[in-house]
Amino acid sequence: MKPAFTLSLYIARQFTYATLSVIAFLTGLITMFDFIDLLRRVSTRPNVPTSLVSQIAFLHIPFACLEILPFGILLGGIICFWRLARSSELVVARAAGISAWQFLAGPVICAMLIGTVATTCISPLSSVMYRRAEMLDRQYLRDSNGKSLNLSGGTLWLRQGDNGLVDHGVDIIHARHVRLTGSVLHIRGITIFRLGPDDSLLTRIEADSGYLGKERWVLEGARQMHPDELPVDMGEMTLHADLTLAGVEESFASPDTLSVWALPGFIRQLKRSGFSTIRHRLHFQTLLTLPVLSGTMALVAAGFSMRPTRRGGVIRMISFGVAAGFALFALSKIAAQFGETGTLPPLLAAWAPTGAGLCLAVTLLLHLEDG
Repeated sequence: MKPAFTLSLYIARQFTYATLSVIAFLTGLITMFDFIDLLRRVSTRPNVPTSLVSQIAFLHIPFACLEILPFGILLGGIICFWRLARSSELVVARAAGISAWQFLAGPVICAMLIGTVATTCISPLSSVMYRRAEMLDRQYLRDSNGKSLNLSGGTLWLRQGDNGLVDHGVDIIHARHVRLTGSVLHIRGITIFRLGPDDSLLTRIEADSGYLGKERWVLEGARQMHPDELPVDMGEMTLHADLTLAGVEESFASPDTLSVWALPGFIRQLKRSGFSTIRHRLHFQTLLTLPVLSGTMALVAAGFSMRPTRRGGVIRMISFGVAAGFALFALSKIAAQFGETGTLPPLLAAWAPTGAGLCLAVTLLLHLEDG
């Protein structure tokens, strides 16, 4: 048992070094291309300083690291196991009676730890930096200049709780025109249905315009209509608001701007407000799969690169391993598209590619180890 543990620890160190080196190289490569693309966009805007390009590219680094992490583990694992096979270290280990499952335990655990750190630590950092990069991009590099925001094609639908008339009541708010000016969300053409807990209509409010204040909607030119009664002019009136301006803005922003710790609470808030949560649930499940996917990639790398060099066909097997990684990536993107359209549940869309890759890796290793 001790020789197997020592060997597994040795291979884990080699695997971790190779994996982190490949991840750093790929992240730097993606950052360089991102920097070049930002330079191209800035070249058409003479008033934007070039230093902004470096700042945005730097803010994109954690996001790029998360995106290429599975591939970094796959390529790093292939390099590590290929070097060990070429030096006959794996051949000697297996000749000594040590099973591949024993000395692969260390690399797989290291890969899962890397994925766990990425999910729990790098994801929050990435969300903060990516949100800042998006704000700078919107402010300086897009035509909107960060001064307006159209929600759902210029209209806003919102469902929120309302205990003002009855307990457990509900408000359904529809605004035909929405505009974000500075830090104030302005709405026009407003219709509000105030419903009871059994969805019975209590009253209807029409307003010419309004805005979202601190925990309240301020309505101007409001008219209130009760069932079977004439409209009553209310002038200016206020209504409790469940959702903050940041919540409205983030619900239409990329889920990448939210960390794994913030997503569950935000998803619950979106459900209460009536917004679609599919994208955010899919992103949350994708982050949860990252540790398992990292371990799967380590097994796939081992299955395609542990072939003894004297048997030949090593380059071909490694090429198959890289192709399998790209196929798994394509499968995950296709599943994500099905998940975003609602064809597949977000849980299945996020976990199915990982499960398929794990089955492939276990099958390869069983064939390699047991014939």
